[in-house]
Amino acid sequence: MSTTAPLLLAAFFLLPISNLSSSLRAAVPAEVEWRNHDIRLRHCSAQRPSPNSELPKTNPKVSLMKRASCWGRQAVLYRYGKRETVLRFITVLARAMMLHAVAVDADGSPVSVSLSGDTRRNIIVWMDHRAVNQAERINATNSPVLQYCGGGVSPEMQAPKLLWMKENLQESWSMVCRWMDLSDWLAYRATGDDTRSLCTTVCKWTYLGHAHMEQWKESDSRDMEACGWDNVFWEEIGLGDLVEGNCAKIGRSVAFPGHPLGSGLTPTAAKASNFLVLSIFEVLGLLPGTPVGTSLIDAHAGGVGVMESISDAGSKAGFSDEHAICHQMVLVCGTSTCHMAVSKNRLFIPGVWGPFWSAMIPEFWLTEGGQSATGALLDYIIENHVASPLLSNHAASQSISIFELLNKMLLSMSHKQNSPFLSALTQDTHVLPDFHGNRSPVADPKSKGVIYGLTLDTSEKHLALLYLATIQGIAYGTRHIVEHCNAHGHKIDTLVACGGLAKNSVYIQEHADITGCPIILPRENESVLLGAAVLGAVAGKKFPGVRDAMKALNAAGKVVNPSSDPRVKKYHDAKYQIFRSLYEQQLSHRSTMSQALQ
Repeated sequence: MSTTAPLLLAAFFLLPISNLSSSLRAAVPAEVEWRNHDIRLRHCSAQRPSPNSELPKTNPKVSLMKRASCWGRQAVLYRYGKRETVLRFITVLARAMMLHAVAVDADGSPVSVSLSGDTRRNIIVWMDHRAVNQAERINATNSPVLQYCGGGVSPEMQAPKLLWMKENLQESWSMVCRWMDLSDWLAYRATGDDTRSLCTTVCKWTYLGHAHMEQWKESDSRDMEACGWDNVFWEEIGLGDLVEGNCAKIGRSVAFPGHPLGSGLTPTAAKASNFLVLSIFEVLGLLPGTPVGTSLIDAHAGGVGVMESISDAGSKAGFSDEHAICHQMVLVCGTSTCHMAVSKNRLFIPGVWGPFWSAMIPEFWLTEGGQSATGALLDYIIENHVASPLLSNHAASQSISIFELLNKMLLSMSHKQNSPFLSALTQDTHVLPDFHGNRSPVADPKSKGVIYGLTLDTSEKHLALLYLATIQGIAYGTRHIVEHCNAHGHKIDTLVACGGLAKNSVYIQEHADITGCPIILPRENESVLLGAAVLGAVAGKKFPGVRDAMKALNAAGKVVNPSSDPRVKKYHDAKYQIFRSLYEQQLSHRSTMSQALQ
């Protein structure tokens, strides 16, 4: 390539720090060969808030974001040369499953969502369960809208959170001019365009994507006046003021992910130096007018980054791309896990979010299962065990992660105990992983975690067993979701895993053995960033549509197959029945205690 010609890069991505994330990610993928999507990644450490802290504070993150963005620019200059490098299009995503609700007033200033009144706390994060009561009351209306939310809204969705705000913080409520998902807010700050993403509105705000589809086909436009809000629903639940003024507070215009917003990056955003993430654009030297694509929720970006990763076996079987992706479920495994499956027909599945039209892949219905605490649960189990400090020191001395050390310990224990296979180490330990409720398929935010089989043992080996049993409990939850979805019309027979936990070999092998499904690991580890690359490429006109970009950029890597040992299947079938019984027993115990207090 000539050194005098500007280099066209796919995107620069920023994933702002979330409530639970302990890192910030910035990446620059190379355009030179679109099937050689090289992503350089830099982690910046950040202080993790206490689990008991009410809400995250936004402003203290600025310096970390600047550090990551400075690295991003350095990576570009180092790789491609200083003078002629140009970043041509961007997509901004927010971290940690963007059910974040952002409150701003008419001037764009933050409005507090905290009982403390602190305006730095203007984001309700996804895992905030303050609105369980409001969700129950909304679900009691039996509105037709609810059938597109798995039969009922979750307290992790926006409608119950906004109802809580109106009922508990009236002063703040009266000040809010816009309620936005965090990714939509970031895009708005970058472009001045208030258009919302079809992904965020459909998945978290009860926007009806299929109503949007009808108008889209008539107008042949991917950016249009919002037509999917059900005003009767909002009025019925006591939030009719949100749909006044043509739904200005929650979105009067909705666009498909990847649609270029406004006139691109505004001069103000490009020169911003003191406003949270916008200062990043100045550090990078981005030009006004740089195309900015409509966002996706980060988990859904992960789906876009891997869903077209078809294994050689799938290709050899002669499956069409459309057939293959409808037989796959993507596991976006991080702090929580999202289980994403698509279909050409709408499938109503009780307890599983959706069906959402075009919320991830255009013109496909999305089913979205999930577990609210997976990576966070493993961290909790490890960090709260008395042996954790000693184990951490051992891991540090070997320059490996604590997860790698635990996996090594399990292999050694299995060998020394002459265990028939590694999973059999936990025959007396069973875990129900609902430590932050059950998102799906029972959709019970009041469900609690259970550990069966505790003793007085406080050794490192005991922690290893508890760690393995917790992984298995999470995998049994995934099996429950897959079975439930297949019982209601899906034909899932393959899993595609991405995210941090997908790098854990024991975690992935246990999921393969327990579900009986082969698991495809994508060639590109940072699938959420790759999904953002897809949107940036579409916004920059590199590809005509999202699926075209997915087919060019998605690629399968390693495939992890279930064990062929029939003893492993028999063992997990037995443990799965115990897993299912732990929840049923909990329901019985809950009823008993409720009656005792009447």
